[in-house]
Formats: sequence, structure tokens, C-alpha cells
Amino acid sequence: MTVRAAVIGGGVGGLATAIRLATSGHDVTLVERNPRVGGKLATFERGGFTFDIGPSLLTMPHVFEDLFALAGVSLSDRLELVRLDPQFRYSWRDGSHLVVRDDPEQTTREFDAFAPGAGAAWREFDDRGRAIWDTAERTFFAGPMTGLSELWSRMESPRDLLTIDPLRTLRTAARATFDDPRLQQWAGRYATYSGSSPLEAPATLACIPHIESRFGCWYPMGGLGALRDALEQLAVETGVAIRAGTAVDGITSTPKRVTGVALVDGSFIDASVVVANADARHLYRDLLPDPRALARVRKARRSTSGFALCIGARGRTPDIEHHNIWFSDHAEHEFREIAARQLPSDPTIYGCVSSVTDASQAPDGDENWFLLVNTPPGIDVDTVAYRDLVLDRLASHGVDLRRRMRFCARLAPIDIERLYRSPGGAIYGSSSNGMRAAFARPANRGTKEGLYLVGGSSHPGGGLPLVTMSARIVADMVEHDVA
Repeated sequence: MTVRAAVIGGGVGGLATAIRLATSGHDVTLVERNPRVGGKLATFERGGFTFDIGPSLLTMPHVFEDLFALAGVSLSDRLELVRLDPQFRYSWRDGSHLVVRDDPEQTTREFDAFAPGAGAAWREFDDRGRAIWDTAERTFFAGPMTGLSELWSRMESPRDLLTIDPLRTLRTAARATFDDPRLQQWAGRYATYSGSSPLEAPATLACIPHIESRFGCWYPMGGLGALRDALEQLAVETGVAIRAGTAVDGITSTPKRVTGVALVDGSFIDASVVVANADARHLYRDLLPDPRALARVRKARRSTSGFALCIGARGRTPDIEHHNIWFSDHAEHEFREIAARQLPSDPTIYGCVSSVTDASQAPDGDENWFLLVNTPPGIDVDTVAYRDLVLDRLASHGVDLRRRMRFCARLAPIDIERLYRSPGGAIYGSSSNGMRAAFARPANRGTKEGLYLVGGSSHPGGGLPLVTMSARIVADMVEHDVA
């Protein structure tokens, strides 16, 4: 049966859901408040420099390949994807470096060169990550999640729950595998991929470095904005009506089900299916007020936010890669500061310099530096003072950009909140902190018939592959419900 569907929010989750519903024959309208779709998959341009200010790498491209195939095209038809090698360069203040390669054999040798016996430990960690991912893919990621019973129904045996490793923290798993504290810090870094802390997030997240090793780290030439443009084009080609620069006033409903979407300009979209690609707090507080649902949503802990710098840098930097990490001296102290709602005094710094791979991203001979550090959500930041601290800390690692800057644009948690209506500027919506975090995350099925949630604040979480999986889950639910 064909239905009229309205998608609120043109982030990747909303675009992917709209494409799936349109290719199934439904009448789909997507409404986006900002002038451009893409959500956090956004870019910033200035003086010939281009920066990806949201996601900066693509993993699991097959998830997107499946989406594009629904429209009869392939991902390679629309994007030139480069598989990065090296994937990352990790640095510590003592001068040590670890380069993670695309080839597992080379990575094993890099770990062994970094610390005696670390190659075997990395293999053990990667094997564990493989088992976690293979089990999670057919259980946790296979459908909606409203409780342990639903997860249990997709498990082959009780051993699956143990394989997923939800009872240990990522820090505990790292310490059980690696003797070198630097490598424990390296492994714990993967908690930040979901805006979480290795001190609290489950060891389940050990699957993330395996995913990078197994499926690669990819970059679309032209930047991640090229992926946004390809998704927008695909949506239009499949018949989605996109209304950008259009704000939603609220969702209309009867006591039992949704009936459409009211827009700020006074117009109305009649729809029996409404998909909210918006933060669940914003949904149940502003768009469809529901105090009980809002109270449940607030039980899910917010992910970290971030402080970012976009620097147009003169000249070239030796020993730099596309993706780089400079670690703090005391990992545990850094995460405890964030938990205490303090800005890290010695932050770990992520640096993406995509001009290393793609010369179009910076003027000839220059570099586009995107720097990001984790912060608590909702924290006030003196952006000038903290910019100086971040640059000073980076200089202490031997990379001094201060005299090479053509400009330095700043992005704080309040800016992220303003741009995306993400409370506190939480980048990933809900965090993975705590053993029950997966079950506290808002469900894909809303509180009224015909209402669905997609994106980072709902199951299965934030990040490009996960919100695209979320779209598949929601589209399948809609097809089941309207059949």
C-alpha cells in the first residue's frame, strides 16, 4: 500500500530513509530547516580551503552501496572513493608514533615495531573485534531494539551475549590485551567514536577498530560533502520532494496516530507516516510534546560535544597523514575531566588534513587543518582562550601551526546545538556509556502510530554507517506496518 510520508530533518538518516521509502513507491516529502540537507555531514569553505566539519571518513561503504543499489546505481557511479593507507597516525608527547596501515600484516609489523609483542596483542584484539561485530551485526543491528527480549530473540545461543562483551568496559578490555599504557590509550580512543568514555562504554566497542581494519577507511574525492551531494541527488532522482530552508512547527495527530506536519510558514503536509530525523528530546519536547516520552528520553545520557578549529595553514607539514591523533599525557584524567563537565586541560587532539589526499581541498602548497577535541555537552567555551590552549598543546607535540595560519575559524558546542538542534551540541546524540546504554537509547518506533525515529539519538546510534542502518530498520518497519 502506498502512503504519504513526511521526513523531518535532512541528515543522512533522514535522506537514507526518504530514499528507501521512495524506492518502495511511497509519496515522500523531506523537510529541512537549514538551507542545505546533510545535517552534520557538513562542510566549511573559506579562502580556497574546504573542511569537513562533521564526519571526516567513510567506513563500511557497502552499507551505502546497498542504499544506492535500490535506485539502480552503484556508489562508484557517483563517488570516487579512495581507500586510505595509512589509515591513521597516532602520536604521543614522548615522541613515539604508531602508524596503522590498511593491510593487517603491515599493521601487525607496525605494532611490533612500536612495542615488543604488541603485534600479537593487536591480532588478539582484532580477532575479538571480529567476533563482536559478526555477532552484533545479526543481532543488535538486525532490527529495532526496545528491550533485552528483542535482542535475545535474534540470538542463536546465550553465548552470543558473552561474545558481544557488554559486561566489561573498553578500558578493561584494553588493559587485558595490551601491556603498554600507550596502546591501552589507543584502544580506549574508540569509545569517542560514539561520543563516549572508555571508562564507562562497554567493550563491545572493540569492534570499531576491527571494522576499520576489515572494511577500510575511505575518503570520497572532493570531501565528505560529495557524499552529501550524492545522497541529495539520489533522493531527488527517486522522487523525494525536498523542501530545504523550511522549519517545522509541529507534528499533528489524533490521540492514536500522526496525521501530518505543520510548518512555520503556515502550510501543512498531510502524512500518515512521519519520520523524525531529529534529536528525540527536540521531538518530544517541541514537535510532539509528550512529557512521559521526554522523561524516558532524558534517561539516555548525552554524547560528548566538541571544540573544533578550521585552519588554513601555509606550507606543508612533514610526517603528517590524512588522519592524525595526538594523545594527552593522562588519558584517564582527560575523560574524568569531561565527566565532571570540565574542558580537558590536556586534550587529545584529532587532526584531519584531507589535502594530503585531495589537493582540491586547499590552495596549492597549503594545507586544510581540521582539529577536534572532545568536550562535555552544553559547556560554555571561551573560544579564543581554548583555541590558544589547543594550539599550544599541539605545538608541544612538535606541530606548531601558530605562525602558519592564514585564518582560524572556531566551532563550539553552542554552535553545534544552534546548527542542528542537538541539545548541548551532543555530536552523536546518545552516548554508549553504561552497560544498558543501548536499551536507554530512544526506540525507532514513536509514541503514536505512524511515528518513527531515525538518526543518532535513536537506535542503533550515531555515525555514518549506523544512521544509514537506522534508515533501513525504520523503512522495514514502515513496510511491515502498512502492508
